[in-house]
Amino acid sequence: MQGCDASILLDDGPSIISEKNALPNKGSVRGYEVIEAAKSEVEKLCPGVVSCADVLTVAACDASEMVGGPSWSVKLRRRDSTTASLLLAESGALPSFKASLDSLISTFGDNGLSARDMVALSGAHTIGQAQCFLFRDRIYNNGSDIDAGFASTRRRRCPINDGNGNLAPLDLVTPNSFDYNYFKNLIQKKGLLESDPVLFSGGSTDSIVREYSNNPSKFKSDFTAAMVKVSEIRPLTGQEGVIRRICGALP
Repeated sequence: MQGCDASILLDDGPSIISEKNALPNKGSVRGYEVIEAAKSEVEKLCPGVVSCADVLTVAACDASEMVGGPSWSVKLRRRDSTTASLLLAESGALPSFKASLDSLISTFGDNGLSARDMVALSGAHTIGQAQCFLFRDRIYNNGSDIDAGFASTRRRRCPINDGNGNLAPLDLVTPNSFDYNYFKNLIQKKGLLESDPVLFSGGSTDSIVREYSNNPSKFKSDFTAAMVKVSEIRPLTGQEGVIRRICGALP
């Protein structure tokens, strides 16, 4: 939350209140064990050298490539934080699933990212899953910004009074592939989260959504550039921070 310093990987401890328990993260951010396993293997080869922040950064790139997405080069030698900030994670510094377009642009802008970066990064919703409670209101409110058939299909995984933690794919068409279907979905009123349709609602980002829906190469190029920017948000370098041997715990 504080930047590219692996603070989100820290578990609760004597001086740590974990960011994992923040509402935007709890149950939504998963796969911590994958990063921990990768770090463990790295430690066997070069103990105390490679940070968890670097492992996480490289893993993001590798994960994209494994599901058919782009790859990119990143700078290394980040260091790990010795703190976490649950309060910051819950203060609105993270994009909300209910965010308006203006709010999204502002939140990303606070981290040096443009509106185009924000739309490109939102394209990561081409893959992954969301918990029922995050999209229940959207699929039951009969709004004009959601396809009725799409809403009906989604209700099967998300009962109106039950199943808060039920997981559903963000993209029903190609849920396990990195592609540009997310933007086609937006145009068809088939975005799952409330923050999805605001990208194509008569506002300043409509043209970017249309562009990406027609030009997957441009989307992937912009996504790559935005991910590089994200990887360089407030890193700890030099003598700042530490190198954690276990990503979930301080040395």
